Amino acid sequence: MTETTANEQQPQGKFAIQKIYVKDLSFEAPNSPACFTEQWDPKVNLDLNSSAQGVAEHNYEVVLSITVTVGNNDKTAYLVEVQQAGIFHIEEFPDSMLRAMLGSFCPSILFPYAREAVSDIVTRGGFPQMLLNPINFDALYEQHLQQQTQQADTSQPQ
Repeated sequence: MTETTANEQQPQGKFAIQKIYVKDLSFEAPNSPACFTEQWDPKVNLDLNSSAQGVAEHNYEVVLSITVTVGNNDKTAYLVEVQQAGIFHIEEFPDSMLRAMLGSFCPSILFPYAREAVSDIVTRGGFPQMLLNPINFDALYEQHLQQQTQQADTSQPQ
């Protein structure tokens, strides 16, 4: 009788980062230079989205979109939009794991790059450094799955 290891029982998936790049970057400071003379009491709003699409066999483009809007004294001080993208080679994973990788794992890889782009462009715009807090993409993905389940339950006829 031969022993089988866990590695032999389950197929090993393949994952590789092919490319990481900025797909789109925008910065606006609509109230400058007046905003530089006012007392700085920022109100920050962060919008975060991700999307994924196949680009070739076993290759997927994942785009992490971040919009940061900072207001000061009821006016927009600045607005930053970053689309940080990557191409990932993913194969031999079950569909549920593939979806989790595209919806959570890959965006978590892209986030530090997007965070750096936001910080850099805000500083170049003359504003205090903007450091985005870490984000738990696993929790966001799980929340997304729960919302989809609830929507499916409510759309089913009773």
